[in-house]
Amino acid sequence: MIYFDNSATTKPFPEALKSFQQVSERYYANPSSIHSFGSETEKLLLQSKKQAAQLLNVNQEEIIFTSGGTEGNNLAIKGIALQHQNRGKHIITTTIEHPSVLEACRSLESLGFEVTYLPVDEEGRLRVEEVKNAIRNDTILLSVMHVNNELGTVQPIEEIGRIASHYPKMFFHVDHVQGLGKLPLDFHSSHIDLCTMSSHKIHGLKGAGMLFVKRNTSLFPLLHGGSQEASYRAGTENLAGIVAMVKALRMILDKQQSQYRHLENLNKQLRDCLKDLPQVMINSPEDSAPHILNFSVPGYKPEVVIHALGEKGIYISTKSACSSKNADESAVLSACGHQFKRSSSALRVSLSYDSTKEEAKTFCEAFKDVMNQLSEVMG
Repeated sequence: MIYFDNSATTKPFPEALKSFQQVSERYYANPSSIHSFGSETEKLLLQSKKQAAQLLNVNQEEIIFTSGGTEGNNLAIKGIALQHQNRGKHIITTTIEHPSVLEACRSLESLGFEVTYLPVDEEGRLRVEEVKNAIRNDTILLSVMHVNNELGTVQPIEEIGRIASHYPKMFFHVDHVQGLGKLPLDFHSSHIDLCTMSSHKIHGLKGAGMLFVKRNTSLFPLLHGGSQEASYRAGTENLAGIVAMVKALRMILDKQQSQYRHLENLNKQLRDCLKDLPQVMINSPEDSAPHILNFSVPGYKPEVVIHALGEKGIYISTKSACSSKNADESAVLSACGHQFKRSSSALRVSLSYDSTKEEAKTFCEAFKDVMNQLSEVMG
């Protein structure tokens, strides 16, 4: 089997799975319980938070554990909007954000907030001057993803953050779900106030995530109840998932240091192969994140290509997993200004550090075979 759908989810590291099992077996008490067993569990929770903070170069109290990227994005966006609406009700984001950001913003529009959706160029890149021009006196939140989940386009976060830093009433949120472990991001030099991360995108388990909340940034909670996670996120913590996520975070950051060039080489290998096929149009920019390669095959239905490759034991995707079953075309490619033939025939290959040159070669050969077979059928 060749698994090239790592942007949808990753295979958990064996070490993360082992951590999950050990914690589930040994530290199953509620961290909020006052007995000694609960106290031991709480110590492990605090130790995990401390380790995560050290790995991300932030303060321990700036880490909020969540259930994943969707919750993190919703907590950041709705939490800021509801907490600071007395300052203003204007929000800025882009047209190519993850559905959890776009739908959160649309839900706030129904509550009387105004959202500006900034356009991008044909490669999915935001123009920095557009950000500056969109900021108003009543703007309270700017939300921009680091790495686009479909194209791999990298936004100039540090440059955008410098602009945001001149507006003390406005908070800057970054969706770092696809960038974590692939591209470095310094929260402080980029002037980031909130940053979303997810466990199952970095070879941890599903059901865990983190939200960086800069010190002195206040949020309106989405979940009310207990005082867990500084009262921002009520509910008994998923300790086993948290410990596994921190283990995965440590491992993925090590791989980012030592194997980044490996991903670049695989991306180039695939790109060179696809460039030779006349029916293929590559959508990901040359300087995109190395683990994502998006391309279109106009005239061919992407689900047909995906199923044909699946029969050969090769798994890729179309669009993002959170939107792939909803619409005929990629909203991201459409926002980039591409015509329907191109935006409705997009395919996404997404790699991991464990992907190999042999797998990339096998994929290329299988993809060429599938194209030849479909071409004959279509006559």
